[in-house]
Amino acid sequence: MDALTDLLRGFRANGALVCRSFASPPWSMRYSTTPPLTLVTVSHGNGWLIADGHEPMRLRAGDLGLVRGPVGFVLADDPATPPQLDPTTVECDEWRVGTRTYGLRPDGDAVVITGSYEVRGSVSDRLLNALPQAFVVPCGPCQTVDLLAEEIAKDQPGQDGVLDRLLDLLLVFALREWFDRPEANPPGWYRALGDPVVGPALRAIHDQPGRTWTVAELAELAGVSRAVLAKRFAAQVGVPPLTYLTEWRMSVAADLLAQPDATVHAVARAVGYTDGFAFSTAFKRVRGVRPSDHRVVALRA
Repeated sequence: MDALTDLLRGFRANGALVCRSFASPPWSMRYSTTPPLTLVTVSHGNGWLIADGHEPMRLRAGDLGLVRGPVGFVLADDPATPPQLDPTTVECDEWRVGTRTYGLRPDGDAVVITGSYEVRGSVSDRLLNALPQAFVVPCGPCQTVDLLAEEIAKDQPGQDGVLDRLLDLLLVFALREWFDRPEANPPGWYRALGDPVVGPALRAIHDQPGRTWTVAELAELAGVSRAVLAKRFAAQVGVPPLTYLTEWRMSVAADLLAQPDATVHAVARAVGYTDGFAFSTAFKRVRGVRPSDHRVVALRA
């Protein structure tokens, strides 16, 4: 498993709020209450994504936009068009024209789709924090957008699961396209995934965070000496291999501690610590709180 796939675990849609809206110019919708992550696209027609505090971004048919909450945003045919409704309010139900479907005009020639993610967990935060507040990327000849537009209005057994997986697929497309752009400035771990030396070491750490890795073992996987791996890893990722291993372990541990049936001892063993004191010391050094305190807060959230 590569690092991006691992970090995407917390972004897996589960009953995501997905809807489509029909509209004809002039049209504009303001989303004032937003979740941690919202994917937007226009399957027919064109529009604009205007996130609060950002310049308007053109949203052509098939393009994918991402907005990182809690910032509000507007979807419109033109940046100058004043908002006509707020789909995040109860009052917008008067615009409902079908299953998961709203219409400023039921016969509108623009079809706007939004999918909202409730993102939770320390592992996911590493990816979320690497993203800008909002961006738009092309999906190319993206048949998935058209398929999602068709599936939204259906009410069949397993329909929520179908929509969740289509939304997940579009999210992966959007993230890959964004991180491959020069202006993205992706985090070191993402750039390092394609490196023939650092990549294998990163994937090994993510695959088995509970293993007692040594630099020598990671270097052997990469087919280089310890010195070469240590120097190259630090240069590309920003920290030495074992420092990254500890930070990754603590991110995984933080999510495990949030599970109702978890214990500090079991979590410690899951991330490679047989000594509970050593685990607590490492966790507090990296996360700033003791594992038990983090668990209490996480279970209350």
